Amino acid sequence: MTRLNQAFERAAAEGRSALVVFLSAGDPSLDATVDLVLAAADAGADIVELGVPYSDPTADGAAIQRASARAIKNGTTLKGVLEAVRKIRTKSEIPLVQFGYYNPILRYGEERLVRDAKVAGVDGLLVVDLPPEECASLRDPAIREGLDFIPLVAPTSDEARLKLAASVATSFVYSVSMTGVTGSAGLDLEAAGNRSIALSKILGKPIALGFGIRTPEQVRAIAGKAEGIVVGSAIVETIEAASSPEEAVERVHALIRALSEATRT
Repeated sequence: MTRLNQAFERAAAEGRSALVVFLSAGDPSLDATVDLVLAAADAGADIVELGVPYSDPTADGAAIQRASARAIKNGTTLKGVLEAVRKIRTKSEIPLVQFGYYNPILRYGEERLVRDAKVAGVDGLLVVDLPPEECASLRDPAIREGLDFIPLVAPTSDEARLKLAASVATSFVYSVSMTGVTGSAGLDLEAAGNRSIALSKILGKPIALGFGIRTPEQVRAIAGKAEGIVVGSAIVETIEAASSPEEAVERVHALIRALSEATRT
């Protein structure tokens, strides 16, 4: 059983939703990313998504776009992100998902990426712009190496597409809560929570609900309806507002602690 599956089982056994947090790798630096991941684990995060910066994102809102731009300016590469994962693995067993876009993976080489990610300590791959119909060349070698593959579904996904996503998922399915980009406002919490319950029954896999969830109050409203709750933009904005990497670590720790406590209420 993979670390990702264990994280969802552990949360379910404790009667709560798993807290999944997103960090943009390389913002403000890769060394700071290592510290931020360790802080997230200490504060109660169950899973960390490490976003690989990309110059042409299609699903990211303004906050994560700015973070990616800063990370790229700092010289962050996919190879550098994997090196940061290696450093994290010397100190923590928190499940790590490599989150990003397909172009950097294609350029790196799919099978090479899968091998290097496994050696570094990555647990799963989530590729925003790789549809399930086209994922076999990455998913198949990933599964052979023991990595999980995580597809996305949207509010506009029909039944056939939902079933296709479930068929390629090996641990959980990421459910986009609304049509729009990360950090969008106007999330209907009740509708998103009810849809998560329905999706879990239809797909037979844990559902991690993301996009637009920012506060402990919102987490509390959804807790128990989705097996996992993803918070990203609020954490990225907290890092952006900090005056130093050390302050960013402190602020992120406090925010994730509050979000984690909200999953338990």
